[in-house]
Order: sequence, then structure tokens, then C-alpha cells
Amino acid sequence: MKITFFGAARAVTGSKHLLEIGSKKILLDCGFHQGHRIESEELNRNFPFNPSELDCIILSHAHIDHAGNLPGVVKKGFKGLIVSTFATRDLAAIMLPDSAHIQKYDTQYLNKKRAKKDLPPLEPLYDIEDVTRTLEHFMSIPYNRQFEIFNGITLRFLEAGHILGSAQIELTIREKGHEQVLLFSGDLGRPGRPILKDPDMNAKADILLMESTYGGRNHEDNEEALIRFRNIVNKTYKLGGKVIIPSFSVGRTQEVLYYIHELVARHEMPDMPVFVDSPLSFDATEIYKIHQECFDSHMREYLNSGQSPFQFEGLRFIQSVGESKALNMDSRPMVIISASGMCENGRILHHLKNNIESNKNTVLIVGFMAQHTLGRRLLDGCKEVKIFGEEYTMKAGLEVINGFSAHADSDALVDYAEKVGKDAKDIFLVHGELDQSEVLAGRIFERINIEPVIPSMGETFEIQ
Repeated sequence: MKITFFGAARAVTGSKHLLEIGSKKILLDCGFHQGHRIESEELNRNFPFNPSELDCIILSHAHIDHAGNLPGVVKKGFKGLIVSTFATRDLAAIMLPDSAHIQKYDTQYLNKKRAKKDLPPLEPLYDIEDVTRTLEHFMSIPYNRQFEIFNGITLRFLEAGHILGSAQIELTIREKGHEQVLLFSGDLGRPGRPILKDPDMNAKADILLMESTYGGRNHEDNEEALIRFRNIVNKTYKLGGKVIIPSFSVGRTQEVLYYIHELVARHEMPDMPVFVDSPLSFDATEIYKIHQECFDSHMREYLNSGQSPFQFEGLRFIQSVGESKALNMDSRPMVIISASGMCENGRILHHLKNNIESNKNTVLIVGFMAQHTLGRRLLDGCKEVKIFGEEYTMKAGLEVINGFSAHADSDALVDYAEKVGKDAKDIFLVHGELDQSEVLAGRIFERINIEPVIPSMGETFEIQ
């Protein structure tokens, strides 16, 4: 068996890990690389493997950095199955068309500017027809159900607790009379978070591929994060400003709404409207409502009592472009939650360019920002940033709450490695910037005396 790391290697985006098992080629995830525009364009448009040679793609979850380039491989000849959980398939069915729409819209916007500079036009990576063909390749299986995808290769999905439908991918591989278990963590959630079940820790891996996004950092607890959020909102309200929250439409947005609902229920939220400006967020929230098999017991009890964290007074989901534009003409204090989460595309860019030059407003970062993204530049304190090619001066306040993160922190990742990988012969750390992966590798070695490997992009390992 060979493993080649074609994405999320010493980086946080673009998850793609190619397994060659006998004559079969299996790709774990097929995500978009996000970051430096020219580098991302190159990596997303040109695959380092032949998509037509892939036999199967197994998807850990529907986030764009794990699933966003599925239409790209279909466009270039992939004809196999895409295997996922049911909820992941349903989310992909709204997220991939949204990705195609955003590419079309952003490309049209950028091409108008490029035409004025006599630059050649850009083309979207894929269109809605490519997305439609992609969805025809999906096959879904439930959690904890063993399914033989090929002779000698059995798949099982285990709860990852990251977003709705997220899964660890367990492959039991029988080669030459020898059996071993490969486990890919996907993105792991935090134990004790609201809405979703905790990650399943019951697997026993011989080969472990695990994420390391927050390998060197721990998060504040939920209550501390909620108090900080309340204070930030109240401070901005008194200034008469807007709280702008870049947020992934799936997972992060629903969790932020859960916490705002908590403040409303406690009468600790000021009288200001909350706008979710992302049609995808509305659709994703509806899908959340129909997949109660993914919820923890507290969330199910919450819903059975007739309450919903996705409905409260003052909350409004924005659909049309006209309504979105109107928010930037509205001078009232408000909360605007909008995608994309790393500020690379979508409506959040328009809200940032219209609001960051006022010191009344606050940009609130509630998730990880990859290197070379606009979100990362804001997080790093850049005062002059480019949005749609134009310079803007950051005068708004900037706040960060890591307690809303959907990723396991350093302590949780070490616990995971100990529980599922203490007898592993190989541990590979992916989906993390090098400094975070190195800290986690050291902590894992101290705990279980196994030295993890941090693969480089394109590096191949042969597993005996």
C-alpha cells in the first residue's frame, strides 16, 4: 500500500490523500486549496494525478476544503463512486452548486476589473453542469456500518463531531494474507460542543492519518467564549456599530446561532437584529433540522421541547443580492454573519469592504484562518488590505474567539491519538500548518512514544 499526500500537507486546506492498494486507487477527500490566489488557482486547476484513474473517492465531510474540487475531478474524467454519510451528501448537494455560483459571480466581477486593465478574462474552475454530474456519483452509507467497497477493502464511517455528517474514515485492508486498519480522522470536533455528538474514540488504528489544525493551541471553554461574545456585541452596540462575523455556512454558522440563542434566552443580548447573509447558510440550517441522527442527546431534547436554536426574535436569513446590499446602507447596530469563513470569496467580502474603515464596527473572527487568506491578514493585524483588488484601511475593531472553533484543540488531539493510535505503527499529521503539527508531534511522542511523520506536499510513503 502507498499513501501520497496531495493536499493539506503542512497546510490546512486542500485535503487530498491518495491510497494505492493493489490495483485500486482511492482518494480520501478532494478539497479546494485556499490561500494565496495565484498558488491556489494553480493547485485547484491542475491535479497531480489522473482523475480518470481513480476508482473511488471517500469523503470525510462537506466543507469546501475537503469536498470543493469534486466537480473538478469529474470534469477531468473521474467515473467512480464518491462515498459519504447521508448528511454529507445532502450538504454537498447545496454546497457544490453554491461554490459554482460564487465562482461564476466572483469571476464576472473580477473580469470587469481585468478588462479595464486589458488583462485576459478568468474562467471558473467548474460550472453547475459539472456539479450536477458530480452528484450522480454519490453513494451514502450510515455510520458504524461496514461496507466492502472493493474485494479486501472494507469501509466504516465513525462520528467525527466536526460538522453535520462529518466522519472518520476507517479502512480495513486485507493484502497478501495480512490485515491492517487505516484510520483517517478527517476534521475532529471538540468534545462537549453543542448540537453534535462527540467524536467516536473506539477505533484501533494500525496506520493513523490525523488532523493537527490546533496542534499547539488549546481553546477557551464554551462559557468563557459565550461571555466574551456577549461583551463584544454589547460594546459594539453602544458604539452604534456592526459586528461582522466571517463564518462557514455549514457548522460554524449554526453553532454561532446556538450561542446567540443562548444570550437571547438569558436576556443578555442587546436589541439588535441578527442577519445571516448567506443563502447557503439558510439551506444548510434546513438540512441540519432533518438529520437528527447526528445530534447529541441534549440537542434532541431541545428540539423535542419545541425550541430551536435556529429560530429566535430578531434573526433573519438574507436571500437576495438586493437585501444583502441594503445591509451596508442600514446604519442600525446589527450582527452580520456571512460566508466565506476565511474571507476569500462570497458576500463577506462586500460587508468587509463597506465596514472595516469605521472604528464603530467590529470584525469578529470565530474560526481558523489559513495562511495567505484575507481573514489571516486581518488576524495578523494588517492595516491595509486588498478586497477585489482595491486597497482598504482597517479601522474597525478586531476580536478573536477560538472557543467557537469546530476543531479539536491540542489536548483533545493528544487524547485522540492515545485512544485510537497507541498501537499504531505509523501516525501521519495532516491538515495543519507546520508549527502546529510539530508541537502536536512532540506531545504525541511524549504521551505514547510514537514519533509522528509530518508529510510534505506530494510525498509518498509505502506501508508494509
